[in-house]
Amino acid sequence: MTTEPSASPPLRARLSDVPLPALVLGLGGLIPFLAGAVAVWLFEPMAARVAQDMQVAYATVILSFLGAVHWGAALSRPDGARSWGWMGWSVTPALLAWFSVMMAPESALMALMACYLAAFAVDMQAVKKGLLPLWYLSLRRVLTTGAFLCLGATLLRLG
Repeated sequence: MTTEPSASPPLRARLSDVPLPALVLGLGGLIPFLAGAVAVWLFEPMAARVAQDMQVAYATVILSFLGAVHWGAALSRPDGARSWGWMGWSVTPALLAWFSVMMAPESALMALMACYLAAFAVDMQAVKKGLLPLWYLSLRRVLTTGAFLCLGATLLRLG
């Protein structure tokens, strides 16, 4: 009787493992997401539209940053910059974010939400491969959830 190899253990990281500067700055980065979501629900239509546009613009900047994390990680490895896949992914979020600003507001929000989930999935794989630290995944889980919910709240208001 043969036994099947067991699946790899789930990635376990606690928020308490995240270095304090990364945690504080990361959580602070959710403020513009939250401000945009609250503003579209509370402000009059013209100001709400400005807040929504600002939230989309901020979401594109942060999405670009998420790709840049992989650029930096690749550069820190001896042959990382020679990896077309890794380097290619590192610029993909910025390109997708750029396309999103040319979309109608509802489409832009949906595209950004999908991109944040895709970026998290790629980050999960990078952590599994040891390319990024385990604590990063714990931080990203919280930040992705926060950004996703705030973008979703804005989308809900527009719909």
